Amino acid sequence: MSRAFVKEDIDIPERIKRRRTASGLPPDALNYMTEAGAKRLRQRVAELRKSGVDEAEIFDLESMLDSATVVKHPLLQESVVFGAHVTLRSAAGELKSCRIVGVDEVHLEPENVSWITAVGKALLGARMGQRVSLEPPTPAQWTVVKIE
Repeated sequence: MSRAFVKEDIDIPERIKRRRTASGLPPDALNYMTEAGAKRLRQRVAELRKSGVDEAEIFDLESMLDSATVVKHPLLQESVVFGAHVTLRSAAGELKSCRIVGVDEVHLEPENVSWITAVGKALLGARMGQRVSLEPPTPAQWTVVKIE
């Protein structure tokens, strides 16, 4: 019988001890966050403290903020960087916008995209006029038309 199917291999001690952070990132992974995202989360904590209702949410938000590495957005950029707002155009002329942010701020705006997703990774480093593939299974290409 193959060792792959032996039950004792399931509960490896190293796997049991590893815990995810509040952000869902593996331990020791940097939790990048934009300045705007950190500010919004701090405002949410302040609102919750005033209402005094949800201590669990306050704890979660404070844990996220404590683990965050806030990244200052450069004023001028020639390529897509963390925190950038990117406008793309499809071959059919359809426009799509997104902003590259940290995992804890994706839910703050509908166009936010985490830097660790396939879309985020495809866009990081892209330059004006460059074509990028947002969904690898399809050959659809999008052209970067604006970086803010």
